[in-house]
Amino acid sequence: MEQDLFEFLSENKKLLKEYVEVRINIFKLELIRTTSRISGLIIWLIISIFLLFLIFIFSGITIGFLLSHLMHSKVAGFAATTGIIILITVLLTVFRKQLFINPIIRVLVKQYSNEDED
Repeated sequence: MEQDLFEFLSENKKLLKEYVEVRINIFKLELIRTTSRISGLIIWLIISIFLLFLIFIFSGITIGFLLSHLMHSKVAGFAATTGIIILITVLLTVFRKQLFINPIIRVLVKQYSNEDED
């Protein structure tokens, strides 16, 4: 039995070598595809976060001026805006897992499972 196995391996050494090389190339290509998809997703997330940051800043300035006009005091208007921003920050911190971590994990798992189907 062992003799047959060694004989088979020696006769098909070239085919086995080619098979291993093809499998390694397939693995490399799958790794490149996965890395590029995840990199694209990360870049998209960074750009989205930056744009949301800009929206947050300009909204804060706008609300600050609006509240300043309504309160007839720039200090009171911007203090109220700061309080609102602190409240939003606390809420985002408390609910970060439900709002950010779990959805990102779902997107990454979905991306990875879609790759397996392709």
